[in-house]
Amino acid sequence: MSKLEKAMDTLINVFHTYSAWEGDKHKLCKRELKDLLQNELGEYLEEQKDATSVDRILKELDENGDGEVDFQEFVILVASLTVACNTTFCESS
Repeated sequence: MSKLEKAMDTLINVFHTYSAWEGDKHKLCKRELKDLLQNELGEYLEEQKDATSVDRILKELDENGDGEVDFQEFVILVASLTVACNTTFCESS
């Protein structure tokens, strides 16, 4: 696999590792999202340590209003963070 294919595979596997913990195995409930944010994106999302920030992130990502984050909504978060990191990288170069 190419580096990009490996990255995509990793993204899919990380999402489903957390989404499989409880409830709908294809969506992240609030607890699963919080654990994923802390364990996988802790350095990029320092603010997620605040209890209300997980609620805010969930609300922002939950486009269909079902109180959970599906894979498409999760990818939006990862893409947004990636764009922000690239912007920071370009500004510091």
